[in-house]
Amino acid sequence: MWWKGVALLIVSYFFVPPLSAEDKDIDISGLVIDRTLTRFGKDFGFYYSSYWRDLPFTQGFNVTLYETVFPQAGTLLTIDVNGVTIYKTHFGRRASPIKERAEQAILLTIDHLAQVRANAITGELADGTDGY
Repeated sequence: MWWKGVALLIVSYFFVPPLSAEDKDIDISGLVIDRTLTRFGKDFGFYYSSYWRDLPFTQGFNVTLYETVFPQAGTLLTIDVNGVTIYKTHFGRRASPIKERAEQAILLTIDHLAQVRANAITGELADGTDGY
């Protein structure tokens, strides 16, 4: 009778459909992706990510820091959370209060995360309309 178990194992191996690409994907969240280029951007990313690490319940959210360099004017730093732009700031060519701007950005991020979670609980979309 042991051969029935082996036969069942062989049949199930050949006739079970393979996993799709979606089943093989691994979701990673709670990340800060640093796409900055200059010293100002890297310093901002350092402060921002250190604050981000201290936040609880960041699963499901990924933050991307983008920096656009304007050679004569400085840089534009943009923060996206899951593809939604929530913060923009400009750094001139001279020293700027980087740590204070990172603190301001993390407070706006916390507000955005709270709004997204509240909307998920109440069933509202980001634009304030019902999802029904």
